[in-house]
Amino acid sequence: MNPTAPILPAIPGHGHVTFLGAGPGDPGLLTLRAVEALARADVLVAEEHVLDVVRGHARANVSTPQLTVIDEASTAAGIPAIRDAANLVMEAARSGRRVVRAVAGDPGLDGWAGDEMIACSAEGIPFEVVPGVATAVGVPAYAGVPLRDAQGTDVRFVDARTASDRCWSEVGASDATAVVTTTLDSVAAAAGEMVSAGRKPDTPMTVTVAGTTTRQRTWSATLGTIAQVLKQAKVLPSPDGHQPVIAVVGERSSAAQRDQLSWFESKPLFGWRVLVPRTKEQSASLSDQLRSYGAVPHEVPTIAVEPPRTPQQMERAVKGLVTGRYEWIAFTSVNAVKAVREKFEEYGLDARAFAGIKVAAVGEQTAASLVEFGVKPDLVPSGEQSAAGLLEDWPPYDPVFDPIDRVFLPRADIATETLVAGLIELGWEVDDVTAYRTVRASPPPADTREAIKGGGFDAVLFTSSSTVRNLVGIAGKPHNVTVIACIGPATAKTAEEHGLRVDVLSPEPSVTKLAAALAEFGAARRDAAKEAGETPCRPSERRPGGRRRRTT
Repeated sequence: MNPTAPILPAIPGHGHVTFLGAGPGDPGLLTLRAVEALARADVLVAEEHVLDVVRGHARANVSTPQLTVIDEASTAAGIPAIRDAANLVMEAARSGRRVVRAVAGDPGLDGWAGDEMIACSAEGIPFEVVPGVATAVGVPAYAGVPLRDAQGTDVRFVDARTASDRCWSEVGASDATAVVTTTLDSVAAAAGEMVSAGRKPDTPMTVTVAGTTTRQRTWSATLGTIAQVLKQAKVLPSPDGHQPVIAVVGERSSAAQRDQLSWFESKPLFGWRVLVPRTKEQSASLSDQLRSYGAVPHEVPTIAVEPPRTPQQMERAVKGLVTGRYEWIAFTSVNAVKAVREKFEEYGLDARAFAGIKVAAVGEQTAASLVEFGVKPDLVPSGEQSAAGLLEDWPPYDPVFDPIDRVFLPRADIATETLVAGLIELGWEVDDVTAYRTVRASPPPADTREAIKGGGFDAVLFTSSSTVRNLVGIAGKPHNVTVIACIGPATAKTAEEHGLRVDVLSPEPSVTKLAAALAEFGAARRDAAKEAGETPCRPSERRPGGRRRRTT
């Protein structure tokens, strides 16, 4: 029995609305329930910064009508507020569609969401609420600031934007930990209100902007020094104004404790923009690994894959695979797996066509692509993940145990002959088939090219010599402050030939090991800065004009 309550069906002609908490900014904080609701939504209504958090879990064809919200500060300045979320929600629900109304943090703490629920109730439109992580709770957790201790310290939550004099008086007279939601421009004013109300100026205070995202920054100070600390750090207001500032006031927010508990901002590559010269499909697991180190991966494809100019050779090989012509099939890339899979689909075949055939994969990425196809490889290199590593483990042809002596090798048009020659030396006949062609990709957008040449990226990962040549060819040479990480000696040599300084060399030709080596480099760099009494900063902040830190 599934203990989870089912997502309620939409009533014909009435629709259904899910009020969903998107949390403080990290998409990983969405609940399983939220992901389920998003996957079934017909219409997704949210402010733009919330859409960025949730849209990845929505269907590709989900409707996202434009929602315009002008904040209360604009209204106070005489600009009329436009609040049309309720109208968008009601209009979509009346047409019988399933609507997800996503808000930052938790819906129960969003006053406008409450009004929209009342509107649904008044018209008899069924709705439900999917709670989210409240910003005032999630951000301190990511900042390494516990709100309560073992003695059960009281916690008070204050929204400085709407707090009354009475509220400040109560907070000032209390020794409870105060969690204050405010804006960057108003942090010093909020601190002043608490001091005026009775809090001591030396009470510890932390201020966190862009909490739970890789743009997060936290400053430790006291109520009396916070204004000076932010000024010295040259902190500039966020131009979008969306991410709230969370300040925590109390003994539990001391800088000494943050040194021990700041788990998020102390990740080895925290906030680093890392260029990955591969397509999103090729780099999915690599990008996930980089995110686990705190980095922000940016994929830029340097090659485009096209069908072979003469497809007849590939068609004959696939037919031979089905009719029992081969003992083995060897995949040397994810693109080779994709090419064979597409040809299978063209003929109405699936993974069952591999029955009775031994399958080899050159490395972990290729093996994972095969598993996704429904095929578990029989052979993956136990050592170096390369053609040479595959040959190390490949068995020689034995006429007693191998009824067929032929290997199907689908690969790129520019692949080297290492594997073919090695298999022939082991006694195998090889059908070396061009399964796809690789051509240089189109140049990336202008802002990406500018970031590459101007030092906007902190690191770039080169996974082959061709990625070096192609990236330089389509986008230009990375700036000298950018950390260059290479998967092996051959790739490093190509990088150096293009005038690049290689900072990180993977101990093994594996993208996983390459990312780990970059993380170790980042950690060592951070430790060295701390030992020298300096504030750790990203490589891109070392370039001219790059040290002035914004909160975006």
